[in-house]
Amino acid sequence: MSFRIRGLSPQPFAHLFGPSDAELAAHGAQRHLVDAPTGFPDRVELRDLSPGEHALLLNYVHQPAATPYRASHAIFVREGATTPYDRADEVPTVLRIRTLSLRAFDATHQMVDADLVDGRQLEDLVGRLLARDDVAYIHAHYAKRGCYAARIDRA
Repeated sequence: MSFRIRGLSPQPFAHLFGPSDAELAAHGAQRHLVDAPTGFPDRVELRDLSPGEHALLLNYVHQPAATPYRASHAIFVREGATTPYDRADEVPTVLRIRTLSLRAFDATHQMVDADLVDGRQLEDLVGRLLARDDVAYIHAHYAKRGCYAARIDRA
């Protein structure tokens, strides 16, 4: 089954690009200088940030629906990110190299299924979940820390 993976729009984070660390703290955010090739997965571009780049750590409401599944968690966004990842039938490396938790939601934003998957086998689980008529979309989370990673829809 054809699928589409999307990163977040950078628009909601634009006001956090450039302020001082004290101003970021007032918004509950932190700036980090990336010092390793993995460990700072950007949620807009869906890539691990490179050493020397700046990552903003902030809380993000990834499931805003007024259901028991409403949820938020910490995410990284590259300071200055402009173009969200948006591709069909292509898995970005940042997802491919990690263990993921996929959470399938119906049109009323109720979780109807969930499972863990090694990112190298992501297509198999996505296909199984999207084959269900009651699944409207999938949220991918990084399994270790539970952070929201990306949204997956039918293409």
